[in-house]
Amino acid sequence: MKLLALDTSTECCSVALLSADVLTLRETLTERGHADLVLPFVDALLTEAGLALGDLDGLAFGRGPGAFTGLRIAAGVVQGLAYSAGLRVVPVSSLAAVAACVPAAAGETVLVCNDARMGELYWGHYVLGTDGAVIALGAERVGPPDSVIALSEARHAAGNGLARHAGLRTALLVQGLRVHEGLYPRADAVVRLGAAGFVAGLSVGPEEALPIYVRDKVAAVRAATVTPLQ
Repeated sequence: MKLLALDTSTECCSVALLSADVLTLRETLTERGHADLVLPFVDALLTEAGLALGDLDGLAFGRGPGAFTGLRIAAGVVQGLAYSAGLRVVPVSSLAAVAACVPAAAGETVLVCNDARMGELYWGHYVLGTDGAVIALGAERVGPPDSVIALSEARHAAGNGLARHAGLRTALLVQGLRVHEGLYPRADAVVRLGAAGFVAGLSVGPEEALPIYVRDKVAAVRAATVTPLQ
């Protein structure tokens, strides 16, 4: 399978290409400039692999939750690419992409807490399956740190929100969870989860490649229609 994936939901801007079981990645940490970086990353990866956009089997992207501007960038870019090349798309949870990066055993549960600004966190629980599968346990949520509940079976915690909320991090350590620092939703995880999604029949047309904000009320105020890049 030849699959291109991107994630701009946090300060980690990344693009990955999976081709013939070879995975290549471009990434950078930056608070701004994702819109200026993502397409050059795409072009560089395709050029290095000797591929055109039309040679791909599909696309995947981190659909959120995450930064509103970042999610709109990812959705707009992937829609534009998909429309131009007639490709289908797999939307991938950006929280699940963090869980996929945790060095945990199959069957273990990971709590992911990503920064949602406004003193809140996006969070959810995920079970790591065999062959790199990531299975959500319940809905993804947003709320203040004291709303985060670690399931009794959770063994790991990760996400960029933990370093920004030291009290929650300490509480999770006291509960016996192993905290993994410095993990972001990255396109290499998105591309692997996206490939599994294609096999499972979860791809959608470009018009359905939409961001998932979770914080719906704020998104409704600030939201605009995602405009595909032509």
